[in-house]
Amino acid sequence: MTAHHYKLAVEWTGNRGTGTSGYRDYDRSHVISAAGKPAIPGSSDPAFRGDAARWNPEELLLASASACHKLWYLHLCADAGIIVTAYVDEAEGTMNGDRFERVVLRPRVTISAGDRELALRLHHKAHEECYIAKSVNFPIDCEPSIG
Repeated sequence: MTAHHYKLAVEWTGNRGTGTSGYRDYDRSHVISAAGKPAIPGSSDPAFRGDAARWNPEELLLASASACHKLWYLHLCADAGIIVTAYVDEAEGTMNGDRFERVVLRPRVTISAGDRELALRLHHKAHEECYIAKSVNFPIDCEPSIG
């Protein structure tokens, strides 16, 4: 098994001049960066005094699950001779208290060639292969459609 290593920086940019002198005295803003890539503006969820215009960790976790599934799915379709021409996932995640309870992926896939039923079944295989899905302790369900 090959080990893969990832490196990035998360820099807090929310010091208003008094640091964390009080819960309401600092912004939750930060910047996620890695060499050679565009920066990602981050914050906490607005429910936790965050900036709704910035990505929060919960959204990024949901995006990671969705993107990982998509990448595996496209790979499996390419290997199976299914030509995918469009893919949009309208994913949703639910937190209850302090943890994710469930994620639902809803990929809408357009194919121009290949077996439609196989294209649907490959979502199950993509889920089995997805590194993110294998790493979390909550269910990730998939409700795909093929057009």
